[in-house]
Parts: sequence; C-alpha cells; structure tokens
Amino acid sequence: MSKAKIIPRLQSIDALRGLVIMIMLLDHVRETFYLHKQVSDPMNVTETEPALFWSRVLAHLCAPVFVMLTGMSAFLFQLKTQSIEQTRHFLLKRGLFLILLELTLVNFAWTATFPPEVIYLQVIWAIGLSMVILSMCIGLPKKILLSVGLLIIFGHNLLDQISFKDIPILQHFWLILHERGWIEFEWLRIRTSYPVLPWVGVILIGYCLGQFFQPKFSVQQRDGYLLLIGMVSILLCVLLRLINVYGDHAWQSYDSVMLSLMSFFNLTKYPPSLLFILCNVGVGLILLIVFERLVRTRFVNILVVFGSVPMFFYLLHLYVLKLLYVVCVMLWGSTTASGYFSVSSVGQLWLITFLLTLLLYPVVNAFSTYKHANKQIKWLKYF
Repeated sequence: MSKAKIIPRLQSIDALRGLVIMIMLLDHVRETFYLHKQVSDPMNVTETEPALFWSRVLAHLCAPVFVMLTGMSAFLFQLKTQSIEQTRHFLLKRGLFLILLELTLVNFAWTATFPPEVIYLQVIWAIGLSMVILSMCIGLPKKILLSVGLLIIFGHNLLDQISFKDIPILQHFWLILHERGWIEFEWLRIRTSYPVLPWVGVILIGYCLGQFFQPKFSVQQRDGYLLLIGMVSILLCVLLRLINVYGDHAWQSYDSVMLSLMSFFNLTKYPPSLLFILCNVGVGLILLIVFERLVRTRFVNILVVFGSVPMFFYLLHLYVLKLLYVVCVMLWGSTTASGYFSVSSVGQLWLITFLLTLLLYPVVNAFSTYKHANKQIKWLKYF
C-alpha cells in the first residue's frame, strides 16, 4: 500500500476522533462545573433545560464513535502490518493497558481517593475490554464477526429484563456484561457505568467497516458505502423510534414541540440502546466522509492534532479540570445549596470548553509532534 493512500484516511479518522474529544471535553466540563444540575439516563425532559439537554445529547456521539474508530483502526493496523498475530498482540497489550489506566489514573482523577473506596468502570474500561475481546476474534471470517456484531447490537435489548440478583456471582458478571449497577464488597464498591456487551458489538462493526479502507476500494467507492451505511443506520433509528416498540424506552408527544423533540431524541446510553448506537454510529460515519473532503483545512488540521494523541489528551484534561475545580473552590467556595462550585449557565460551560481548548492545544500539539518524531519509542504509541 502506498503512503499517499493511507495518510488522508488516517487524518480523517484522527479528525473525527479530535471532534469527539472536543465534545467530550464539553461534557466533562459540565460534570465538573454544573453538578448542581445533574442529568439522569435517559434524561427527564420536563426537568432538564433545553440547552443542557442538547449539550448532553451532543456528547452521546463520543463513546460510540471512539469505539467504532478503535475497531476501524485495528483493521488498518492489520492492513499495515499484514500480520494477524501482531495485530492480536497489539490489541491485547493496549486493551490491558487501558483497563489498568481506568483502574488507576483515570479513577483517581474522578474520585481523588487512594486507596479507592469506589471504582468507576467507564469508557476507557469499555474500550480496553472490547479491544481484548477483539484481539481474541482477529482471524475469524469477517462474515462471522459482522454477524456477531449485528446480533449483539440488534439483540442486546432483549436481555434488559434478565437479572441474577439471587445468584451473586452471576449477577456480578451480568453487571459487567450488560446491566449498569453496583458490585459491592466490604472494602470496595464498583460501579459498572459502561457494561461491555453492546460496545463489543460496536467494535466488531468498526473492525468490519475498516475493510472499505483497503486499496481495492477507491475513495468514491469507500465514501459511497460508508455514506449508505450511515444513512441507513440513521433512517432505521428514526423508523424504529416512530414505531416506539423496540430499541429503547418509549418516547412521548407533548403539547410543546421542543419537549416532544427532546423526548424523541432522549436515548439511553447506559448501556447504549440499539437506537443510541444506530443514531450515533450513523452520524459518525457521515462525519468521517465530511472530514475526508476537508482534510487539508485548518480546522480539520487542528482536530487531527487532538485526535492523534487521544489517551494523552484524556488524562491531561481530567487532571486540568480537577485542578481548576480545586482552585475555584479555594477562591470562591461553594456557590450552590448542594455544596458545589458551579457556573450559572450552559453558555458558560461552552465558554470554558473553548478557553480550555485554546489552553491545551499547544501542549497537545507539542506531545503529538514529539510522538511522531520518535516513533522508535514504543510506549508512545499507547497515547
């Protein structure tokens, strides 16, 4: 494969990853400076202001796109190395590394307690464990991987009513696999925020979609297939939502058009419902095509910088937000009856996000430059 063929594709993937990183930053700013108005899952549309609701809905794009691109990047890695064993080995090591980060540095950034009393198994955990599972699947026929991925995505909501509460060992496994909840021991509580089964389906689909980046597909062919899949995914989400029978909780029609729209797009993230996955993966694929067309623009180049070192940015922004919150509490104390320091509007959350983007860009750019100039340093590829 020629270098000219692969660079633009990788840049478009990095650009899409960079975009969802920016959106993720907004959501984590919300979780840091807007705790007096926490949102449920799914959200209560009658109690959530529209600006907060739509900001949260925008953030729903992040996890599905991250996981899909992880699967897609795994296929590209295999395409580059031409080695199933090397790809399997890399996925296994990187997946275990992400799980370790979730249990240590990431969890400490959220809880600030050591040894931890509570461990939150969140998106990095889900991506890491999905990579480990994908590493075990590498080498199977793609038709099988595609079939299993689709079966998981379309069928996992049928498992929503299953519970093993009377069998603790099975219940613990079930909470990790499919049901959001608490695993409790005398000395530790574990919150399974991201049950992993649906995310395995997404990473398998992402891996299968990676085949369209093979040299035998022209740019026009690839974009045509991805656009078709993205549009069908969104259309299927809308049709199933209108039927209002399967794929998520039922939506309601209100006298207010805004409330009705909010109810319609109020999809379940924990675990991600069928409609949640269809909608956000579909939008992600369309955005990927858009970024391929805009690959040389300044805006996309900025996104590429953030998307080229996602793990570095993830850890960096968590600790910057933690530091900023501590400084704000020291300077102004709590500003709400609930005891939190909080800003007063969603608009201020967007402003903080914009300013943090400007602040962090030089640091991220410097690390990205260092990483790509020192490819012989093996540990850098994990960031």
